[in-house]
Amino acid sequence: MTSTWTEPANTATALLLLGRGTDPASERGVDCPGDLPAPSDPDLVARAKAAKAALGDRVFVLGHHYQRDEVIQFADVTGDSFKLAREAAARPDAEFIVFCGVHFMAESADILTGPGQQVILPDLAAGCSMADMAVLGQVETAWEHFTDLGIAGDVVPVTYMNSSADIKGFVGRNNGVVCTSSNAKRALDWAFEQGRQVFFLPDQHLGRNTAVLEMGFDLDDCVLYDPHKPNGGLTPEQLRDAKMILWRGHCSVHGRFTIDSVREVRERVPGVRVLVHPECTHEVVRAADEVGSTEYIIRALDAAPAGSAWAVGTELNLVRRMALAHPDKHITFLDRTVCYCSTMNRIDLPHLVWALEELVAGRVPNRITVDEDTAKYARVALDQMLALP
Repeated sequence: MTSTWTEPANTATALLLLGRGTDPASERGVDCPGDLPAPSDPDLVARAKAAKAALGDRVFVLGHHYQRDEVIQFADVTGDSFKLAREAAARPDAEFIVFCGVHFMAESADILTGPGQQVILPDLAAGCSMADMAVLGQVETAWEHFTDLGIAGDVVPVTYMNSSADIKGFVGRNNGVVCTSSNAKRALDWAFEQGRQVFFLPDQHLGRNTAVLEMGFDLDDCVLYDPHKPNGGLTPEQLRDAKMILWRGHCSVHGRFTIDSVREVRERVPGVRVLVHPECTHEVVRAADEVGSTEYIIRALDAAPAGSAWAVGTELNLVRRMALAHPDKHITFLDRTVCYCSTMNRIDLPHLVWALEELVAGRVPNRITVDEDTAKYARVALDQMLALP
């Protein structure tokens, strides 16, 4: 059966996000002088296969769902960030973990794997704009402000998996917990058993959507702490009265989807069901038919009946892959224009080939390490997540 997939408009921005051009204003800044080798170059495919075969069981390649297909084809396991980190930890005999994802994911893999394993990120420019929005110094300043107000003893920090090792370490030191988009409600339930308020980092939308739509809170129970404003831009009364203190952070991919996108696709596709990630804005999530994590989105589309129509609000590589895998269903992208994760797309076939060939040559490129103290407390927060009922 022929797929019904239609590629979104191929704009100049789309080409930039695929690794060409310069845009210092985007995320960490994208600077890609010259053209990378063509991704479809059969020589690159052959070189990747040869290098991976030469390394054998010494290497374990992880591929995040948002990676492009040319990289995913070489992944031993695919999944979301936490699943991949756990898969790495479950392979203690693998000397090298090549993480085709972004920086915070590789950090989590380093925290969870053994001392004899080395985690490699094929391109160090593969960061995460959301994780970068919560800097340790800013978070510690906020916590000092909470202490001065006398509320820190009642506040439990909760950080999304999409955060740096520094932030996970901060949360572990302060008796908090890490969460994923799948278990955010369980993590918040636990946190409210420990204290009266939650300090949620770094994604405001996941925190707000979970609290309001799954736990019955009001929007007024949530306040937004802006680290670029004095005292977060909040009065002492606002901070004392809030149940959820949300950090001003967001996903630059999921934040692109708008209520107009939802309205437009409902007009264009009869009977369409809108399926979005909880990192989308509150109004988009409220307007959707279903909301869930990346793994939830995959399961929902796998289980959907033939002939059903879906508009999916998440990263384009995954939506395209699901549409091509299910030609009996009408799966479309929620936005009409390209919406790649620019830094995730820094991991391409040329970078993967380079990393694998460096390992074959006896050199370890772009190793990601987390210092011992940070890793210790980050592991405390991660272990608390694993112990959630």
